[in-house]
Amino acid sequence: MGFLTLEHISHQYFTTSSYTKAIEDINLTIDEGEFVSFLGPSGCGKSTILSIVSGLITPTEGNVFVNGSPISKQSTSIGYMLQQDYLFPWKTIQQNVLLGPYIQRNVTQEIKEKAIHILEDMGLGNVVTAYPTQLSGGMRQRAALARTLITDPHIFLLDEPFSALDYQTKLKLENLVANTLKKYNKTSLLVTHDIGEAIAMSDRIYLLSANPGKIAATFQVPNHLKSLDPFDARQDADFNDLFQEIWKELNALEHNS
Repeated sequence: MGFLTLEHISHQYFTTSSYTKAIEDINLTIDEGEFVSFLGPSGCGKSTILSIVSGLITPTEGNVFVNGSPISKQSTSIGYMLQQDYLFPWKTIQQNVLLGPYIQRNVTQEIKEKAIHILEDMGLGNVVTAYPTQLSGGMRQRAALARTLITDPHIFLLDEPFSALDYQTKLKLENLVANTLKKYNKTSLLVTHDIGEAIAMSDRIYLLSANPGKIAATFQVPNHLKSLDPFDARQDADFNDLFQEIWKELNALEHNS
């Protein structure tokens, strides 16, 4: 059993008159420090999987295990990076980053210094006293990443975190986020509609079918691509080969759905 295991996970959403089966019999194992992505057509349950791993949703069937123990019975720390940064506009960047420690009543001098160090790693060392409205969208997403890292989560969830950014900023943040999560050895799960993003950032890619969501295919990213920065990986010939392979599978799924 790996670091993170999803065992026979199914989930249904109920209304007063009907129900929708979002995902069915999801089984996967993720090693500590591994970066995996979920691709698939709209409505295939990608975000539902993240919500279940985070504990926001209890699955209708199945279990999630971390290091062999049910996630519901341990204090596993989960970090979440979303499409929007959700920074508080009335707080400075440093104050936003320290939000988790403030909630945990753990704002020590050491934690404050750690916040500065992480912000410097994000290239934000010169804007710690600025407010979110004074920063670009990419800078705010970097601050959101720093805010999540300060709590030292065991598992890092990313739900289309770059979808609202322009393409150039997106490429820069792919490099920053991928390298940062590898540096901190975070087990990471990414939901995206972008095949290139999944290949460039991941160790492994799960392709889901829809109605209900099931794992239709698994793709292992070649080792030499994983060793490259995401931007450099995009320039490699094997990147295009894997892109075309996933593209054909995805098109077939959408055609048959």
